[in-house]
Amino acid sequence: MLALLKKEITTFFTSPIGYLVIGLFLVASGLFLWVFEGPYNIPSSGFASLSPFFELAPWIFTFLIPAISMRSLSDEEKAGTLELLLTKPITIWQLVLGKYSGILFLILIALVPTLIYVWAIHDLGNPIGNLDVGATIGSYIGLVFLAANFAAIGLFTSSFSNNQIIAFISAVCICFLLYYGFEGLAEYNAFGALDSYLAQIGIKSHYDSISRGVVDTRDLIYFISSILFFLFLTTQRLKKNR
Repeated sequence: MLALLKKEITTFFTSPIGYLVIGLFLVASGLFLWVFEGPYNIPSSGFASLSPFFELAPWIFTFLIPAISMRSLSDEEKAGTLELLLTKPITIWQLVLGKYSGILFLILIALVPTLIYVWAIHDLGNPIGNLDVGATIGSYIGLVFLAANFAAIGLFTSSFSNNQIIAFISAVCICFLLYYGFEGLAEYNAFGALDSYLAQIGIKSHYDSISRGVVDTRDLIYFISSILFFLFLTTQRLKKNR
């Protein structure tokens, strides 16, 4: 599995893909947070807070992570190397976890440079250093879990088609549905007492809960269960190909 992880990381960084993904994420978030006028612009808000970043990042990840993961298994299947990997002395779970770890590693690398935003907000505060450390740490934890969830979804959609475009569109749709779809339906108040339960099915309510700086066991169980569910679906799909 470690050899497969190393291969995935090498593939990302020996081609423009890894650098392009990291660059796009940083440029897009930087423009929306510091240049473009709008609800995410920090200087225009009048508050030294990273909340706009943590509200914006999930929407960027909805498109960015499927773009990273769409080639993981579909490319292997298209090139005819997936069958070769399945004959290697590794289990299907090791294959899936190796691919998944590679995607997650690249996402975490993309998040590291955003720590400069923390430094900027720290210095912009009045007084300097007026930063909610607990909420910031909680928000980063929530963002990592959300990214891990999206990565599992992207890997799953990559497993059922050798067409990268289909894998990408499918992942974007599922990520959007799970992140905002259930929350959006609950906002219509069409289901009465069930609205709160409907919102709990989606990722957004759990992500928002962790972002407040309170790491609730229920939120952790939700994310871990969702990640394992999509990884399990991926292994079942690969078993059919074996």
